[in-house]
Amino acid sequence: MSNLLEAQGSCLCGAVHVVAKAVNPNVGACHCSTCRQWSGGPFFATECGTEVMFENQEKISIFNSSDWAERGFCQTCGTHLFYRLKETQQHFIPVGLFTNSEEFLFDHQVFIEEKPDFYSFANKTHDMTGAQLFAQFTSSEE
Repeated sequence: MSNLLEAQGSCLCGAVHVVAKAVNPNVGACHCSTCRQWSGGPFFATECGTEVMFENQEKISIFNSSDWAERGFCQTCGTHLFYRLKETQQHFIPVGLFTNSEEFLFDHQVFIEEKPDFYSFANKTHDMTGAQLFAQFTSSEE
């Protein structure tokens, strides 16, 4: 990936601070039913790789949300901190946590087949189904 950013931010109450060293500036929206239930709508996140540091890790609770991923949140205010792949420890962090959000570009949507009809976005994005997304990860590992 080129054009990676360093980004930092914190949860709503400020108890947990995050610094991500290799942030992809491209933001995606996940419409899967789990993300929508977790966040109350689409989950807007950016891929942050594995170089992610959290200050006050003892304030983070982790929810084992599937066989392949876990989700972290602040124990004090409940802010969603990350979606992390178990096998690779790759982090996807809500873009709203970062203070330099003007550097990001909303360019893709995943699990588009699960998106409810009551909302849509004006941005032109690359849209993928869940099957297409999983196929992308499978083909990149081979």
